[in-house]
Amino acid sequence: MRVTLLGTGDTTGTPTPGCGCATCERARESGVERTRFSVHVVNERTGESLLVDASPDFRAQFLTHDVDLPDAAVITHIHFDHLDGLGNVYRLVDDLDVHAADETDPQTGESVAETVARKYHYLDRVTVRPESPFETFQAAGFDVTLVPVDHPPLVCYGLVIEDGDTRLSITGDTTYAIPDESRDRLADPDLLLADAILPATACEYHPIGGTDYDDEGVPRTFGTKHMTREGALALAAELDADRTRLVHVSHHYDAAEAFADELAVDGETFLL
Repeated sequence: MRVTLLGTGDTTGTPTPGCGCATCERARESGVERTRFSVHVVNERTGESLLVDASPDFRAQFLTHDVDLPDAAVITHIHFDHLDGLGNVYRLVDDLDVHAADETDPQTGESVAETVARKYHYLDRVTVRPESPFETFQAAGFDVTLVPVDHPPLVCYGLVIEDGDTRLSITGDTTYAIPDESRDRLADPDLLLADAILPATACEYHPIGGTDYDDEGVPRTFGTKHMTREGALALAAELDADRTRLVHVSHHYDAAEAFADELAVDGETFLL
């Protein structure tokens, strides 16, 4: 499979509009972007492509990185930075299966699949396919499995994309407190894409600080929704990932470390 990171940023992206912080200025000067999260995966056997999450930056991402329009898509959760680009497929695709979880979210009274179907009912070329967590389904010729993660207050899912012995694992938006069964399914990937919104040192600026502390007192979760950089790297070690890229990265990283080697930027490509 060929994996292209279309979007590696958090909800505002880097550079953030209207922001003159040192990190955003450095991004502008170097021509680097972290747009809202999305991943494009090509099945090298079949020529099909799978889109993970529909970023609001959909149009710019596809034009900038010159990748094929998707043959199928997966939506991990209903926050706008992962879903609200789906309308961009209007008049661009003849037929698109969009896979999403079928579990009812107590917060919304709907599953992710039901919310997607309701919001985009006008896209008659899109067919929403409800999928049960931990039950593998086919999309773009891949074996795909949704796994529950921890991103309160909404349900959210990571996923495993497999082709034979090749495995791509994506944590989705999550704290470090990923359930054990989900960790087991995410384990041993050739490539892990892990949520790492901020370094652990940033927790002192969050109203509730950090959680999921390690033995040395380092928080592996920032606030209540996302892993810290340290948490994501600890998870990668636990999962025995061959390669790891940290995504969903905020512009609030200090400029001196915002473009460190482990932090992904848009346009990175991997052959697995």
